[in-house]
Amino acid sequence: MELSEIRRRRRMVRRYDPDVPVPAAALDRVLDAGLRVPSAGFTQGVSLLVLQGRDVGRYWASTTDPDVPADRWLTGMRTAPVLVLVWTDPDAYLDRYAEADKGWTDRDPGRWTAPYWHVDAGMAVLAMLYAAVDEELGSCFFGAPPERIATIRSTYAVPTGQLLVGVVSLGVPAGPPSRSRKERRPADELVHRGQWRPTSHPVL
Repeated sequence: MELSEIRRRRRMVRRYDPDVPVPAAALDRVLDAGLRVPSAGFTQGVSLLVLQGRDVGRYWASTTDPDVPADRWLTGMRTAPVLVLVWTDPDAYLDRYAEADKGWTDRDPGRWTAPYWHVDAGMAVLAMLYAAVDEELGSCFFGAPPERIATIRSTYAVPTGQLLVGVVSLGVPAGPPSRSRKERRPADELVHRGQWRPTSHPVL
């Protein structure tokens, strides 16, 4: 599929057909796409925890309260047959950029204009979302409740140095994607050429 078509078709899918599994080969190609992205210093500090079958249920059990009725979002997302938890290792990047070829002699995170461990994770997520479209799958990226991350870490024996960036759900959509309630902002409000131009949107 052409990249322009993938960009056009990509949507966040929030309800899946639970009776249709994700083919193993398609899943492997989505995961491979997530690993073949730019990586600062070729650190490759982003890891993927893939959950299927009973492990998906363990995720929802560890992140939700059984005494609180599920809302529409949660009811739909629980139908996803695959969850990919995206983790990143800040220490790996700090160590890498303290090596001689990078020119820094310390591990001070204040040197970074942005935490590239999160930037790299975002690249991995987008690559997986695009690859899912190419595999005729639906996907969605969402965050985990911060207060539940320790439980998630314990449930799946994740090392303490790993930071959870978010989760990618994968599956066959249960129906056509819903339209966003918001209109896409025009490019001339977001692209500034030569100098920053004021827009009608206030800075928050």
